[in-house]
Amino acid sequence: MWRQCVLWLCLWCATSWAWCAQTYSVKGRVFSRATGEGVPFVSVGIWNTSRGTTTDSVGNYRIGNLPPGMYRVQVSSVGYKTYVSPEFHITTYDYTLDIGLDESQVALGEVSVVAAPFRRSVESPVAMRVIGVQEIEKSPGANRDISKVVNAFPGVATVAGGGYRNDLMIRGGGPAENKFYLDGVEIPNINHFSTQGASGGPVGIIDADLIREVDFYTGAFPVNRGNALSSVFDFKLLDGTPDRYTFKGTVGASELALGSKGHIGSRTTYVVSVRQSYLQLLFSLLDMPFLPQYTDAQFKIKTRFSQAHELTILGLGAIDDMKLNTETDPADESKQYLLNYLPTIKQNTYTLGAVYKHYGGNHIQTVVLSRSYMDNSNVKYLDNDESTDENLTLRLKSSEVENHLRLENRSSLGLFQVTAGLNTDYAVYTNRTFQRVFADVPRVIRYDTDLGLFKWGAFATVGYKSADERLSASLGFRLDACDYSWLTDNPFDQFSPRLSFSYNIAGNFYVNGSLGRYYQLPAYTTLGFQENEVLVNRSRLRYIRSDQAALGVEYYLNRWARLTVEGFYKSYTHSPLSLSDSIPLACKGTDYGVSGNEAAASTARGRAYGVEVMLRWLGMGRFTALVSYTWYRSQFLNPATGRYLPSAWDYRHLFTLSGTYKLPKNWDIGMKVRLMGGAPYTPYDEYVSSLVPAWNATARPYYDYSRYNSGRLKTFYEIDLRVDKSFYFKGVMLGFYIDLQNVLNFKYDNQPLLISTGETYVDEAGTERYRMKYIAQQSGVILPTLGITVEF
Repeated sequence: MWRQCVLWLCLWCATSWAWCAQTYSVKGRVFSRATGEGVPFVSVGIWNTSRGTTTDSVGNYRIGNLPPGMYRVQVSSVGYKTYVSPEFHITTYDYTLDIGLDESQVALGEVSVVAAPFRRSVESPVAMRVIGVQEIEKSPGANRDISKVVNAFPGVATVAGGGYRNDLMIRGGGPAENKFYLDGVEIPNINHFSTQGASGGPVGIIDADLIREVDFYTGAFPVNRGNALSSVFDFKLLDGTPDRYTFKGTVGASELALGSKGHIGSRTTYVVSVRQSYLQLLFSLLDMPFLPQYTDAQFKIKTRFSQAHELTILGLGAIDDMKLNTETDPADESKQYLLNYLPTIKQNTYTLGAVYKHYGGNHIQTVVLSRSYMDNSNVKYLDNDESTDENLTLRLKSSEVENHLRLENRSSLGLFQVTAGLNTDYAVYTNRTFQRVFADVPRVIRYDTDLGLFKWGAFATVGYKSADERLSASLGFRLDACDYSWLTDNPFDQFSPRLSFSYNIAGNFYVNGSLGRYYQLPAYTTLGFQENEVLVNRSRLRYIRSDQAALGVEYYLNRWARLTVEGFYKSYTHSPLSLSDSIPLACKGTDYGVSGNEAAASTARGRAYGVEVMLRWLGMGRFTALVSYTWYRSQFLNPATGRYLPSAWDYRHLFTLSGTYKLPKNWDIGMKVRLMGGAPYTPYDEYVSSLVPAWNATARPYYDYSRYNSGRLKTFYEIDLRVDKSFYFKGVMLGFYIDLQNVLNFKYDNQPLLISTGETYVDEAGTERYRMKYIAQQSGVILPTLGITVEF
């Protein structure tokens, strides 16, 4: 008994020590973005509190006596725009935060500025959200994966019941319509085991510990972020610590992560992270039919040569290896089905980039140079029997290499801001494919592709903000082209103008809108597809065009709460249509392997429209919440009937309630409720699926596309919970979290699955067939995650 008392006394003392007396500072330099020079005697404070100070004669500041936790800094000064920083987390050391201020044309007394954490963009006044550290770290059910964090926002749909996939279908668009940037460097995808030709996968590549914030656009895309139709993710990474070295280790349910921040000399800082998964062990214990394993690493090095010159070098890489678990339960027909059609997958990806910035008064020049690489290998044997080459059904070896150069200049000219630039890219796509397929008869697709593409573009935009800051407007354009064919090499065929505006009607009430045209080049897998050693799509493919309009209202309930209502309309033309099944390729791409490697023509047309409502509460106190609802339709035109049919992403209703509450003594609890309307589905073609050559080619049933999406599943819902506890010792932070996805164990009934029994027979016409049967396909289990974090 006395030993238990001593143990509890020691735990109480440790907790008390952790809770008491640990305070730190936030410090840094406030400078002009135009000149790079320090701004003296500026008011700097902790946002939403009375704590603050002023900068010294060269712009330095320090605010001390801060206990560990989440903070924002507010900066205000005559002649500069009031600034509220992204969230940052003070843990075990003084936090360094340098702040750049933009000059303001507003005279003192002309307008009353209320500092708020909601950032407003002249170019993107609608459909743009900033996601902070707390939302990424504490989001229930997301396990700090940004692809799962954003599904709380309006307009974002995922695969219903697809707990192992990160595919994003935004505002009715397909999973291949999203683009990603890391500190201005384009990266091809953000997921391990990504679907080539699309963007989804089971788990994210980017380590959340290195993210400062994310600018998430679902429309009104900036002109310097091209080739996107549904969304743009602009990740901003943390800088290293200029005066000390820190280390962080995290053990989660699926991976071990090690990271460090520090400096190299007096002008250079770094951040680095390495992660190693042990998913193969976890999935083996869960008796899953596939066993993934990955390693990834990323880094950022930033050097400030002087006040006017800085260089950032960053890298991101991953090694993925997915094997098949042939020891899975043979009595589980659903698992055996997955085992029989999934290929083994090996992927290697990396991106290396450099960003140079020159601050020259009212003009800022940016040069971005980067290279991305992806190597993808898929192999599949009939019944997973590798004893003979006759059983080989798929062998694919493919790579994508992209080299990017982008030049930008941003000029501040009174009430106007002008941005202009050029980009040039060179891409190489190679593919070595052997694949057995079945259309009307069994055949083999075999081709070798070596495709080089030179792409170029130009862009410019002019932004205006009135002296009283009530009206802002932006007018811009892009030109894009590539030398794939005569259908794509004229940039004026891809002229994409866009206009946006925002007007403060009265008080905290704004009306915002945008109108624009956007283009995207089809996936390399489609551009490089061959038949009879000919690029058969070369004479049929154009850039995909999407004309988009959005109109919304915005109301600030107070400085930390905002309500928005936005309506949107998207029209698609020149979208690739599969010539084998007459279905747009945009309706595909949420399965492992490759998407788009088929004959297609730019003849598909579609549309998506809807209304989004969001209430966001960022109190920086005890409670943070986000409530969103989206009603929308996603459709494509059936050329045979002239009528619109629901696309694969026509869920119609999306609802999310997500919130976290901060309890005393560094406890946090969060909950997310998510609902999606029933997904459409296409019945199977039992006649074709039962043919022995047809089933042996893919080990999957074939759809009856004459009844495309004529069925609809029931509503999907899920409730997630998360609990965090942090201990702060002197120089050490120890954190624990439990994340429970689908805590109510909701079972989602997917489309009943048509499978072969393995038994053959000969029909009346003398054709050999398999006897088929339907089995229930149900998803939904409680997915618990336990994580431990140590930082020092």
